[in-house]
Amino acid sequence: MNTLEAIAARRSIRRFKDTPVPDEMIHTVLRAAIQAPSGKNRQPWRFVVVREDKRDDMVRIMREGIDRVEELGHGLGSSRWTAKIMAHAPVTIFVFNDAQEHTPGNLMWDEPGDVVDVQSIGAAIQNILLAAQEIGLGTLWIGDVFYAYDRIIEWLGEGHQMIAAVSIGYPDEQPGPRPRKAFDEVVRWLD
Repeated sequence: MNTLEAIAARRSIRRFKDTPVPDEMIHTVLRAAIQAPSGKNRQPWRFVVVREDKRDDMVRIMREGIDRVEELGHGLGSSRWTAKIMAHAPVTIFVFNDAQEHTPGNLMWDEPGDVVDVQSIGAAIQNILLAAQEIGLGTLWIGDVFYAYDRIIEWLGEGHQMIAAVSIGYPDEQPGPRPRKAFDEVVRWLD
């Protein structure tokens, strides 16, 4: 599979087989992640891997955070569904920005370089998704971890800004392609 084929074939997977993922496969996707380009070669990414033996604790923490958000009267989006998905994924990788310290409740950036670091981390996450696709794994890029942001960071013992999580496993579904906006709708040529 070449890169363009992997991009075209990649899908968000929300159902995983109950089959452990070998550590070497996780090493492969993380090696791909750290090869991503980064502004000023800062390489601001850090990864925390949660495997099956800690999965129940992770999901409990996620659900506690979601319950807290609900108690405060905020919308929950798809967070409860995401917690169910995470409960069945053999591996979840939490992605952090080590250039930014964690400040409880604060997800903002102060400097243009901070935004560049987050863009660089996005490239690392995309590399995870494409490498996983190449080796037969499915992935789900998760933003709903923000519903339990402070609780997850505390549980993981992290002191840096959390950017996202990626659940990984052998896919137990084969979703078709999602609709995309037309090329001319999203591209403008300056003449």
